[in-house]
Amino acid sequence: MINPLCLFSLEVLDTRLIPESQDKLNQNKRNATQSRWRTPEFFVYYIIFVAVVPQMFWAAMSASNEKSINYHLYEDKLAQGWILGRKDNSDAQYAGFRDKLPILAGAVVLHYVLRRMANAVRIRRLLFDVGFAAIFLAVLYGFSTVKILAIYVVNFLISKSFNKRAGMIATWIFNIIILFLNEWYEGYKFGSVIPGLGILDIYCGLLPRWDVNFNFSVLRMISYNYDYYESLANPSDIEKKQLDDAVSEIDRISIGPPKADYNFFNYIAYLVYTPLYIAGPILTFNDFIYQSKHSLASVSQKRTLLYGLRVLACILVMEWLLHYMYVVALSSVGVWEGLSPLQISMVGFFNLKTIWLKLLIPWRFFRLWALLDEIDPPENMLRCMSNNYSASAFWRAWHRSYNRWVIRYLYVPLGGAKHPIRNMLIVFTFVAFWHDIQLRLLAWGWLITLFVVPEVAAKLVFPAKKWGSRPIYRHMCAIGAVANIYMMMLANLVGFAVGLAGLRDMLRDIFSSWTGIPYFLFTSACLFVGVQIMFEVRAQEARQGINLRC
Repeated sequence: MINPLCLFSLEVLDTRLIPESQDKLNQNKRNATQSRWRTPEFFVYYIIFVAVVPQMFWAAMSASNEKSINYHLYEDKLAQGWILGRKDNSDAQYAGFRDKLPILAGAVVLHYVLRRMANAVRIRRLLFDVGFAAIFLAVLYGFSTVKILAIYVVNFLISKSFNKRAGMIATWIFNIIILFLNEWYEGYKFGSVIPGLGILDIYCGLLPRWDVNFNFSVLRMISYNYDYYESLANPSDIEKKQLDDAVSEIDRISIGPPKADYNFFNYIAYLVYTPLYIAGPILTFNDFIYQSKHSLASVSQKRTLLYGLRVLACILVMEWLLHYMYVVALSSVGVWEGLSPLQISMVGFFNLKTIWLKLLIPWRFFRLWALLDEIDPPENMLRCMSNNYSASAFWRAWHRSYNRWVIRYLYVPLGGAKHPIRNMLIVFTFVAFWHDIQLRLLAWGWLITLFVVPEVAAKLVFPAKKWGSRPIYRHMCAIGAVANIYMMMLANLVGFAVGLAGLRDMLRDIFSSWTGIPYFLFTSACLFVGVQIMFEVRAQEARQGINLRC
């Protein structure tokens, strides 16, 4: 069910988020249904919302606070919080980001000031990017920066040594091998490669494990090689198109710059662009080069300021959750005795909320940095976690920049919709390994593929063109959406929270008592109500000519 946390997750919706032609926007308006917000049906839904949502918060807080019967089992996993009288149950990933946030904020200010100074003396934009990144990477990774550059050089040589087919095969093989080797050797100590260079291991920067963030560089290296090969196979020049027509976001991605721009300097500038280096969002090479040359109408001081305030709001919501709901610590010990089915399920639900926020905050922080630098990368997480009912649409919006990367560089080259299930299995297997080489993430990737199948089958059996005009169709879709939500929650609990064994224990304890089945039915009814609200949110967007496709 949608809850108040969603209010802090969304950027103000506008048609710039998704590139649509005016004809398409007008068609969305014509196809939109009449508003249901003031109907008796929806007033019943509002009453249910007012009654249920506070219970969700109460259940998670009562299950994990100091008065919980299991508190002594996970108390040692809590740190002293900065909110007076409260503990903090941040996981290592978010705590690491938060501890380095003052340093990152200082880097943002320094980058902003130096960029303005460089612009004043007319230093080339990409030259400044490379110079600043050299210092940034040296501080971040120390002498390990040499290893990063060596991998970059090999990938560039691959792009210049083969034709398109052989080159892309070599590119994928090389980058997948790099992912495995990085994980296996944990960043290749100089001393383990060449004993005489062991002295260089003394200074490894603020982040000795440079390989953890290098996964994003792998995506950029593949992007450069693919875009370069595409420019050879389909020569085009976006600069010429700009003379005749407005350049859309799709154009910036699919139409390359002049051939001369696919050079080593631009390649390095793209790979090491500081605001997006650590965690994205992911920008394609073609799009980066275009934005480096041209200002976009979507970037404005007012919009960037509002975006910054939303990032701050997200951080404050996360801190409130971590200091008043100890669901992360409770889930880590996996002890559910004495908790009701409602409490157990809400611990799982708000655990997913903290995972959502700990990913959303870094993505939006680094996107804010790019916007301050007048670069507009794609927005990840277009919708709140609780405002999703479709498995395919959820992944389209969750890590949106990565989803678009996967579609352009993997799904479409594999044949796309001609073999949807096979290709989705390959895609999510790669996505799982890209995140981390762990069995539970592989299980997560395969579960996602499995859970998409019922949705695809339902759309084939009950196509909207044939059934959409029937009043019952909306309710049939809502029932299917409830099943989708359950499956998505289960998959993400496996992949990012409690694992397969932890999920098994949670489900066993939920359904072990006589209240388990009635609770499941009640929860399903509440989710049904939430889905109806989600449907109407999207219908309202369609009436405004907005189509987020998620």
